[in-house]
Amino acid sequence: MVTKTNNNSELKRRLIKNRALYLMILPGFLFFIIFKYIPMGGLAIALQDYQPYLGIRNSTWVGFKHFERLFNEPMFFTILRNTLLLFLMNMLFYFPVPVLLALMLNEVGRGRFKRFIQTLVYIPHFMSWVIIVSISFVMLSMDRGIINELLVMMGFEKINFLMSNEWFRPMYILQIIWREAGWGTIIYLAAMAAIDPGLYEAARMDGANRFRQIWHITLPCIRSVIVVLLILKIGDVLELGFEHIYLLLNSMNREVAEIFDTYVYTAGLRQGQFSYSTAVGFFKSVVGLILVMSVNKLAKKAGEEGIY
Repeated sequence: MVTKTNNNSELKRRLIKNRALYLMILPGFLFFIIFKYIPMGGLAIALQDYQPYLGIRNSTWVGFKHFERLFNEPMFFTILRNTLLLFLMNMLFYFPVPVLLALMLNEVGRGRFKRFIQTLVYIPHFMSWVIIVSISFVMLSMDRGIINELLVMMGFEKINFLMSNEWFRPMYILQIIWREAGWGTIIYLAAMAAIDPGLYEAARMDGANRFRQIWHITLPCIRSVIVVLLILKIGDVLELGFEHIYLLLNSMNREVAEIFDTYVYTAGLRQGQFSYSTAVGFFKSVVGLILVMSVNKLAKKAGEEGIY
């Protein structure tokens, strides 16, 4: 009893001492509880023919009917291919960019100039996808778009970037890099700031140039951060974001642009098929969970810390 009382007193003392930190954590904690954990109870409707006026308790249970429909849907493999291709392009072309940009920013010596460059590359993140896509439309339009005007001036024919299947994926990746690359450098720069300066001094005394210092000191020191972010990124393999793709989607590029997020909206929510759209979302979540657990296990076997 005395031990339990002491433990309670110690916990109370720590809560009072660190109350400012707990208050800072509280909004994020409440966000995940309200918008992530509580709605998980609604996943039950993926196994029902859910009717809003009947509610979850009184709707008919149909088992895996909606999952069978999803896997037998003619569009399923097209959507899966499109989603996986865009994800692979994300990993190959976008994921390394924040690392490289952070390495370059870390090499900038002048503080004021460095802060200016950082601010410049952060700004696109605060613009919505509506603005990013609208700017792209203006630049790539067939009618007086600056890119097509430049192509004509150089003697080439105009390209219909916005309606083209071939140009959809490059346009998507370039927009991702433009908007998110600068913001993605924040964690890497923070990790680099924690590196012991003595390591660089020792390397310089041994005759290592800047490239060698980056290769043998900076990258190994931030490797664990890169691995953690890679694992979290892989968890979003089927979660590419609805807003961005939906704004780029049209009748001409739907064959290469339709992904699970847009399919849930068009085939599920717009037609009131709540159970079916929930089943699609459930499938995405399970795939992401399996991949995160698998990659995390591989990372631990390779000697990294992983995320848990």
